[in-house]
Amino acid sequence: MSMQEYTKLKELLAQNKKWPMLYMFKFIVPNEGDKVKQVVDLLPKHGNVSYNHTKNLKYVSVTCKVSMKSANAIIEVTSKIAAIKGVMSL
Repeated sequence: MSMQEYTKLKELLAQNKKWPMLYMFKFIVPNEGDKVKQVVDLLPKHGNVSYNHTKNLKYVSVTCKVSMKSANAIIEVTSKIAAIKGVMSL
């Protein structure tokens, strides 16, 4: 994600006046090495994580539904995970 996209995401999240809020992180992760583990390790520990593999097992969709305290906390998690090579943030 570019800084402009993070700014837009933060603006959208700031419109929510009720914190904490339930947020859904979703990432498409190459199913190679320990990339899925790297992503899961960076997600909030109290979240509900689910996985969905593509038919050819080349990618894994990692989804985490979790209560987050602020827009900044969401941006922090998203930016750390998006920095992993090959990971796409949805």
